[in-house]
Amino acid sequence: MGKFYLIGEHLSHSHSPAVHAMLGNPDYSLKELAPDEVEDFIKHGDFDGINVTIPYKKTVIPYLDELTDTAKALGAVNTIVRRSDGTLLGDNTDYFGFAYALSSAGITLADKKVLILGSGGASKTAVAYAHDADAASVTVFSRTGEINYQNVYERCADAEIVINCTPVGMYPHAGTTPVWLIRFPHLCGVVDMIYNPARTLLLAAAKDLHVPAVNGASMLVAQAARGHEHFTGQSVSKDKIEQIVSALSQKNENVVLIGMPGCGKTTVGKTLASLLGKQFVDTDAEIECNAGKTIPEIFATQGIDAFRKLEHEVICRVGAEHGQIIATGGGAVTRQENQYPLEQNGRIVWLQRPPEMLPTDGRPLSKAGSLAEMYRAREPLYRCFSDMQIPNDGTPDEVAATIAKELHYEFFSH
Repeated sequence: MGKFYLIGEHLSHSHSPAVHAMLGNPDYSLKELAPDEVEDFIKHGDFDGINVTIPYKKTVIPYLDELTDTAKALGAVNTIVRRSDGTLLGDNTDYFGFAYALSSAGITLADKKVLILGSGGASKTAVAYAHDADAASVTVFSRTGEINYQNVYERCADAEIVINCTPVGMYPHAGTTPVWLIRFPHLCGVVDMIYNPARTLLLAAAKDLHVPAVNGASMLVAQAARGHEHFTGQSVSKDKIEQIVSALSQKNENVVLIGMPGCGKTTVGKTLASLLGKQFVDTDAEIECNAGKTIPEIFATQGIDAFRKLEHEVICRVGAEHGQIIATGGGAVTRQENQYPLEQNGRIVWLQRPPEMLPTDGRPLSKAGSLAEMYRAREPLYRCFSDMQIPNDGTPDEVAATIAKELHYEFFSH
């Protein structure tokens, strides 16, 4: 088919090769370049097409022979095609991807007051689209701009749509947010161009506020599809884009099991991992491995606070990864700070089993008091953390299949 690359500075966690493989281009590769290597690669590299990501969307422009009208208007290039005469054409497919993402989420900008976070290349795409979509107003926020951290809540309290075009909240610095959404009482839509993690802290806040929101995954796939059309001359249907968005989400997301000690998280989790072709991770086992002690020994020698600190560290680490079935300890929900690390890349399933059916052997807190009292105290926490509740009332195979069905997994590994 040819030689195609994504170029950028730090690409190890890019989903682009997986997306292009699903589009029919399995030889698409990542190529990390230092700033002083970009010119030579564009001028002399062996390629048929290139996608460009930060920080080089403007850097490449002087080395191209021609730009499309969209690339000229946005002042940035994310797709380069080598034409039959050897000349290089630069285009920007982000506009198409951004429009697709909003449409797929049912978010409209017409007659809305739009607040755009960031003033870089991605921001220019959002600004151009907002104007074309007849937004009532478009305001750009940046650290040193007229609208900034000191006055954004005062000057933009009436914002209805917030669009994040900054890297704030992106892996590996998840857990940060550029603004606090609760300060915008008229909010009716949130867009975050970040797709790793799948749910930034900004999007987690939108979920808590019951505001429609979308991350950058559908934008990534849609702009890649338009680039693929440039590379190959083959059209990509909307149905194909939606199929790839769904497949990418299912491949990368974690499924997190919470519930009372002894409710079957490990047994069901291992079965579910086998069913879906995902890695199984047990946070209690990770804690024991890191500490070099069993959990009862940690409780006996270091106490519950030390254990919870170790548990939080493990949850933060495993929650940042992708494509896992994660079984948590029964008390993980007792620390609110564990919720976001678990939900950033996954959906949380509360595995339910009646207290009278729960074992207590080897479980320090289960032995320390009444399981019924523990359940009454934790039940609202499990409910708050979880995206869905599944009774563990069948065989592990049956319960795992129920979870997969409720999560709308269409293709099992076997």
